[in-house]
Amino acid sequence: MAKSNLTISIRRIVRERAQGYCEYCYCHEEFGTGPFNIEHIIPYVFGGSGDIENLALSCSGCNGHKFTKMEAIDPVSEQFVSFFNPRKQLWQEHFFWNESATEIIGSTPTGRATIDALQMNRLPLLNLRKGMVLLGQHPPNNLPIVG
Repeated sequence: MAKSNLTISIRRIVRERAQGYCEYCYCHEEFGTGPFNIEHIIPYVFGGSGDIENLALSCSGCNGHKFTKMEAIDPVSEQFVSFFNPRKQLWQEHFFWNESATEIIGSTPTGRATIDALQMNRLPLLNLRKGMVLLGQHPPNNLPIVG
């Protein structure tokens, strides 16, 4: 497997572009349950590159569950679909928060499959979001909540 040689400058650009948030589950790096990673949206093993447009900031949980996968089964249609791509798609077109802003809900096959595969509602994240809501630190601005 090819080894990534991401420069400090590229890492800084990816972090700044994501404003410190995991680009999948929207956990903030400041409150994360582990280190954040620069993730290859299309993995090297499938021809992905180290170009800035193929990189995303990812918490260790989402990155670990995604690993080299690029698609998963949508639990509703039971069809394989591609994962959410933060460089080509808008989060709010595929996801929204439940009324308490603690759980991410998928509004499309891509959203539902990504949530399941990356376990974006894993217990540590649900607990973290509950606490952040109480502190007024969640949800992030401009991300929709069910009405």
